[in-house]
Amino acid sequence: MFMPRSYQKEIMDDFSITDDRVNTALGELELINKYLGGRSTSKKGFEIISKVIGQNKRISILDVGSGGSDNFKFNSNGKTISLTSLDINKGICRFVKESSSEVNIVCGNTFSLPFKESSFDIVHVSLFLHHFSEGEINKLIQHFMKISRFGVIVNDLHRSVFAYAGIKFLTSLFSKSEMVKNDGPLSVKRGFLKNELQEIFSDTKSSSVIIQHRWAFRWLAVIIK
Repeated sequence: MFMPRSYQKEIMDDFSITDDRVNTALGELELINKYLGGRSTSKKGFEIISKVIGQNKRISILDVGSGGSDNFKFNSNGKTISLTSLDINKGICRFVKESSSEVNIVCGNTFSLPFKESSFDIVHVSLFLHHFSEGEINKLIQHFMKISRFGVIVNDLHRSVFAYAGIKFLTSLFSKSEMVKNDGPLSVKRGFLKNELQEIFSDTKSSSVIIQHRWAFRWLAVIIK
């Protein structure tokens, strides 16, 4: 079912919030990613783009707007992932640092990334693009393509009444985070329809764009250079 895309800001868009509210929200988001398709969607994107990369055993990934950077906790089939987590929120950067010693952490602004062209094999964004307008997303994708050697993995939300009702119900029952209770349903309203993603990516200079609908109410887009 159709619902108009919302541009209302989420609580998480307030980068001044760096206290325990962030830790609680990220802990719950990891469970959502684990059980509601976030991790499996990113894994599928990794598998698709790994075929393009070929025999490389070590793959460098920049996780932009990373949150807890937990979507790469999967079996990478013998490949070693070198993960760099980037987020503008200092509380989130601190959370990732305390959660994993294996992740490189950069606190910075997505619109002024401190990386040269082809700095990483892959740029990954999960539950991130829906925070921006279509024009902003287009600019971000163009920049992501420049700093990646092989392409971009996008993991985001399918906007629908059913997805909205489902996450509203689940967060009201199980969430202890006011941030998650507010931002979860709002994130769905800020999500995308397939034709919207196709339009956003239509100007991207790439060899191919793969868009798949994934469990649960997720979009996977793999943009290959």
